[in-house]
Amino acid sequence: MHSKGKYFFTSESVTEGHPDKVADQISDAVLDTLLEQDPDAHVACEAMVTTGMAVIAGEITTKGYADLPRVVRETIKNIGYSSSEMGFDWQTCSVISSIDHQSPDIAQGVLREKAEDQGAGDQGMMFGYACNETPTLMPAPIYWAHLLSQQLAKVRKDGTVDIFRPDGKTQVSFEYQDGKPVRINNLVVSTQHAPHASHADVIEAVKSQVIRPVLENSGYFEEKDCEIFINTTGRFVVGGPMGDCGLTGRKIIQDTYGGSGHHGGGAFSGKDPSKVDRSGAYMGRYIAKNVVAAGLAPECEVQIAYCIGVADPVSVLVSSRGSGDIPDEILTKAVREVFDLRPFFITKRLDLKRPIYSKTSCYGHFGRELPEFTWEKTDAVKDLQTAAKV
Repeated sequence: MHSKGKYFFTSESVTEGHPDKVADQISDAVLDTLLEQDPDAHVACEAMVTTGMAVIAGEITTKGYADLPRVVRETIKNIGYSSSEMGFDWQTCSVISSIDHQSPDIAQGVLREKAEDQGAGDQGMMFGYACNETPTLMPAPIYWAHLLSQQLAKVRKDGTVDIFRPDGKTQVSFEYQDGKPVRINNLVVSTQHAPHASHADVIEAVKSQVIRPVLENSGYFEEKDCEIFINTTGRFVVGGPMGDCGLTGRKIIQDTYGGSGHHGGGAFSGKDPSKVDRSGAYMGRYIAKNVVAAGLAPECEVQIAYCIGVADPVSVLVSSRGSGDIPDEILTKAVREVFDLRPFFITKRLDLKRPIYSKTSCYGHFGRELPEFTWEKTDAVKDLQTAAKV
């Protein structure tokens, strides 16, 4: 984002106990359970959670087997919904499933005689993004919002703060000057809490155990100059699926770049890598991150578009969004030269047929450099520099 002058930009993150994230985690847990047994499983698993109930539905074709109620309950247990007092817990919630096979009309477009001719599982456009605002080449607002959410969950789970409950949200507003983040202007933190906790107790715990440990050494945070909003209704006891119905795929902006880049509209969780909604977006991030890491542009956005049943993308755009000196045409040509964007080769290059997706379902699919997250590697830098002739 390279606007001139002073402006503000905000991104949000939610914790693993947020109802939409509970649904995402259930969908990805089902996917991982099946991929562990059958790397070629075709999975499209959606979930809905509400008071006392979890519903899973979708289309699955696999040689594997998943005890769906057990997978759902284990996921809810790991999140921390362990008491019926919360209106939702792993032991007593009902689990309803409605799973069918993948449509044969879709399957015939994906499955081909030669594996490399595998067609895209659907039409659509996917975006990838990277910029040089943070060490992991993510936009600053979403990067720091995720760190706050992770800390909120950490101090709850390790017992540091015993009044926090699983549901929570964070939001970070950065002040920018000529396209560069200069300081955090305001913060919003909302956390579900035990009924006996006072508002003052929650505020003190959030400041001392969440905000200060994460932000004090960020270089962007001065508490006296930052407006901080914590549980601004005064009470947040009813939360999670009891407070709001949760659905898979309802947090797609915090899953990606916090609004800094475009989004094609397709959600990720519960989808195997034959679905380009997921694999195409992961490849877009991989490309954009390598472009920025190669020094070809301080900011990069990639768009890839597909037609169902067709292997080659129908269009590819690599843009510096006006931030760099190398023309977008040359960046795009270099990327097409270095990367094969057919679904089979994306899956192969990023090694996506693995049970790795439960780790992606919270705190962003991008910007966390975990060993499993191959799309976060910057191993194509030299090839891109050569192709772009820099």
